[in-house]
Amino acid sequence: MEELIEYILQFGDLNQQQIKLIANKATELQLQKGDYFSEAGKTPRQVGFILEGVLRVCYFNNKGEEITKYFVDENHLIVDYQHFQPKIEATEYVEAVTDCKLLIFSKEDWEDLSKTILIWDAIVHKIVQKALTEKLERRSPLVDQDATTRYLSFLEKFPKLANRIPLSYLASYLGITQSSLSRIRKNIS
Repeated sequence: MEELIEYILQFGDLNQQQIKLIANKATELQLQKGDYFSEAGKTPRQVGFILEGVLRVCYFNNKGEEITKYFVDENHLIVDYQHFQPKIEATEYVEAVTDCKLLIFSKEDWEDLSKTILIWDAIVHKIVQKALTEKLERRSPLVDQDATTRYLSFLEKFPKLANRIPLSYLASYLGITQSSLSRIRKNIS
């Protein structure tokens, strides 16, 4: 719980009563590797904070190929926000890449925090802005780099992730085949 509170306090000041309210609304969720936190075709109903593990956001393209958009690891919030807020069906999956432990908030509890804590919406807005910025920083360089540079850049930015995720997911994220990734890894080691 301390990790979540520390995370939230980066974006705004809360008093002890507000912190206690947040703690009382959070429940723990265990996900096994391969379990879904949210699924395409269903309305996202919860916000999670990752205590342990890695999740990935993915979708299927029009050829039926699974595409990994990005990974989210410890001390980050996870929610399909663009579908969570308006209560519409998701178009992506959020899947556990490893066994995960999360603190979660139901849609109702999240909305209660918004109604009860005056600065909650401002805090959430700052969190969403930071997440969007991080997402753009992750994806933008991938567009104009060759495959080896993309892989090396990934290793530099996310050194703890590379050994925790399957090569197939990493290859998908980098926009290359798994065999190409294997060749790149062999050539640089």
